Amino acid sequence: MKRLVLAWAATAVAATGAAVAVLGLLGTGVTGTSSRVLSGPEVRTALATATARAATPPPRTAARAQDRLVRSPGGTVIASCSGGGLVTLRSWSPAQGYSVDGVEAGPAREAKVEFEPEDGREVELKIICTPEGPAAR
Repeated sequence: MKRLVLAWAATAVAATGAAVAVLGLLGTGVTGTSSRVLSGPEVRTALATATARAATPPPRTAARAQDRLVRSPGGTVIASCSGGGLVTLRSWSPAQGYSVDGVEAGPAREAKVEFEPEDGREVELKIICTPEGPAAR
């Protein structure tokens, strides 16, 4: 019994050592990455570059600027308007206890989604474009 425990302990130590060695190789040699510490000037340069990139917001298109979340008791819809007053449903999600029964996503003058409850009345959400953006009708 004593030999079995000693053999098990030796195997466990050898396996742990091998695993540590392999992980060390994977972290540097195999992937080519190094764990070099940056100097003060290198840190400042990297931060200045990252800050300059983050300070410039990406351009937004007119259609994306009008994306709007529309809520109803049956669920929510994200819709957007495009040129010519056409509405498009980007996504829809039923509220808890509801499921989606039908969708007319557009682009069209009017888009709609029907949320069906487990029990009770169906909620039909019709979306149109207004000067302020998508709105429920």
